[in-house]
Amino acid sequence: MINGEKSPAYDAIVIGAGVTGMYQTYLLDQAGMRVLGIEAGKDVGGTWFWNRYPGCRLDTESYAYGYFALKGILPDWNWSETFASQPEMLRYSNAAADKMDVRKHYKFNTKVVASHYIDGDNVWEVTLDNGEMVTCRYLISATGPLSASRMPDYKGIDSFKGEYFHSSRWPTEADGTPKGLDFTGKKVGIIGTGATGVQIIPIVAKTAKDLYVFQRTPNWCTPLGNAPLTAEEMDHIRQRYPTILEYVKSTPTAFPYHRDTRKGTDVTEAERNEFFEELYDQPGYGIWLSGFRDLLLSKESNKFLADFIAKKIRERVKDQKVAETLIPTDHPFGAKRVPMETNYYEAYNQDNVHLVDIRATPIQEVMSDGIRTTDNIYDLDVIIFATGFDAVTGALDRIDIRGKGGQLLKDAWADGPSTFLGLQARGFPNFYTLVGPHNGSAFCNVGVCGGLQAEWVTRMLTYMRDYGLSFAEPSQAAEDQWTTAVYADFARTLMADANAWWVKTTTKPDGSIVRRTLVYVGGGPEYRRRCEEVAYSNYEGFELA
Repeated sequence: MINGEKSPAYDAIVIGAGVTGMYQTYLLDQAGMRVLGIEAGKDVGGTWFWNRYPGCRLDTESYAYGYFALKGILPDWNWSETFASQPEMLRYSNAAADKMDVRKHYKFNTKVVASHYIDGDNVWEVTLDNGEMVTCRYLISATGPLSASRMPDYKGIDSFKGEYFHSSRWPTEADGTPKGLDFTGKKVGIIGTGATGVQIIPIVAKTAKDLYVFQRTPNWCTPLGNAPLTAEEMDHIRQRYPTILEYVKSTPTAFPYHRDTRKGTDVTEAERNEFFEELYDQPGYGIWLSGFRDLLLSKESNKFLADFIAKKIRERVKDQKVAETLIPTDHPFGAKRVPMETNYYEAYNQDNVHLVDIRATPIQEVMSDGIRTTDNIYDLDVIIFATGFDAVTGALDRIDIRGKGGQLLKDAWADGPSTFLGLQARGFPNFYTLVGPHNGSAFCNVGVCGGLQAEWVTRMLTYMRDYGLSFAEPSQAAEDQWTTAVYADFARTLMADANAWWVKTTTKPDGSIVRRTLVYVGGGPEYRRRCEEVAYSNYEGFELA
């Protein structure tokens, strides 16, 4: 017992063994704390462990996402491609876990089913799916923004006699390699054309007898531009690691891009198109993140780029009716995540690829041998659900998390999250959400931003230990001010006009609709400046005891 408090089994429990979770576990161990990690998978890797679908790869430059290399934990890692594939990312995650020796702290093949804060003891009681209950002082979520897969509720799914699965749970062989990469002679249906679907479709199209793409909402997709990295290029990158890290820390999303200082209206049409062509030909997110500074603030500036991308789609897709169906009309360019593609639009030029517009002809049911829409029946052998995730808060919603007085976190956030720094919510003391709602990591290069956040949390917990403190909860005023600012900043952007994964939409009993952002859009540097200001002021905004 310390000051009348019950001594927990662990100082901290970290939920998740992805790139952020295992780094947080490592840092706490290095700080001399008793830490336990809980991971549903059988090993480390997080999103790179679960998502093994064909075509899965980074849309962040490998060297910029690779925080373990940037921090000197894996200085000699050789990236094979500009944008690493899932197998390489999983090898990288495993190598990092080996280097940090974090597996010894983890319970694998284990899920957290409940976490209850015990007021009188100032501990969290964490119940696992094997019935075991463990206690900790600090509960830290590192479940990832896109980990809770979402299946649609179509009538008759379980009646389908062929293979069907969510893209994040792709069938694998005993060694973990994906099954079913050869679809020769098979009729395949894929539902969803977000970032995942866009990666899968060109691969499946190579071998499927017929591929039916069921698209509800088209996305603005641009070329990834992946290429192998030579030994010379990798040596040059490695020598520049310190500079790369400092640079990405200075950009709004921790990608290696900075916005042009001009507005879209500052230049002539010819200059704009020349600039757009240059960006379109560059690898990666430059077209989204290096464009004019008012891209997500001005409808006029946004339309310049949207019209340019629409023209590219019409040039790349031969059937102009198909091309028009692939061009978004319901959201500005970049207001949703921009899927990075490799030969995606060219796939629709193949005779075996068929686009089905399920906004015009919705899916009615899944049958034993296929899918029925309002105007047709499609015979299928395989159905792939690339239907996305319950983003950011979804994984937490699936855990029975209760704070002071038994308050359920899901209920507290029913209309949208309310946090301070996106790290804690009032009523849930000592509970930290890494890469969670309203912080500078979910809308960011997670490899970097998640790592920086883990370092900040470690500093806070070390400070508390050094000063004999064991309780942290945001003040109501600090939480209200932060949350109000997050929502206001988001509302000023064109992203507020789109139904992206980072927007939570709820319908009230009176029929009114509430839309709340799940992410912070003020930019990484501003977020970290605010966090450092809080830390410098002895964690002002948190009630410490």
